[in-house]
Amino acid sequence: MNRFLLWIARGFGIGRIPVAPGTFGSVAGLCWVGFLLWFKNPAIFVAGMCAGLALSVWACGKAEAMLGAKDPPSVVLDEIAALPVCFLAWVGIVLWKFGTLPGPGYFMNGRNWIFVLAVFAAFRFFDILKPWPVRQSQSLPGGWGITMDDVLAAVYVNLVVGLPYGLFFSGGQ
Repeated sequence: MNRFLLWIARGFGIGRIPVAPGTFGSVAGLCWVGFLLWFKNPAIFVAGMCAGLALSVWACGKAEAMLGAKDPPSVVLDEIAALPVCFLAWVGIVLWKFGTLPGPGYFMNGRNWIFVLAVFAAFRFFDILKPWPVRQSQSLPGGWGITMDDVLAAVYVNLVVGLPYGLFFSGGQ
């Protein structure tokens, strides 16, 4: 059971990649976003996002205790679970403007792929830099500290990428 739990917390094995496991975990997070968007249902998107975050808090906390290290680099479920939060403003803006949730293809067509790249890069930037209060949130106990720093980094992403997208987006779906 412990091996299975570690496998989940390590992003289904992705966290075992020896170089930049958090970045590879974030790539897996993009796949999680695409899966949630595939249903084109805002309730499924939000429920899946919340379920992923809850799983992250629980599994990452257990993995931290098993490995005996504070926020071990191999534990990347927190990056995977936080990626949908990074897209929350963008998804909300598109939903508000068009009355429908876009499928995953919408985010990679035309000029939108540059926003996906911006979201990804901004998330990695804020997750690594850890501006206030991201770094401070790591002092929360167990899986809360592991997951909340990524959630707060995702909030910064929404401010830096999502807000400009909403202000300057004028294209159709």
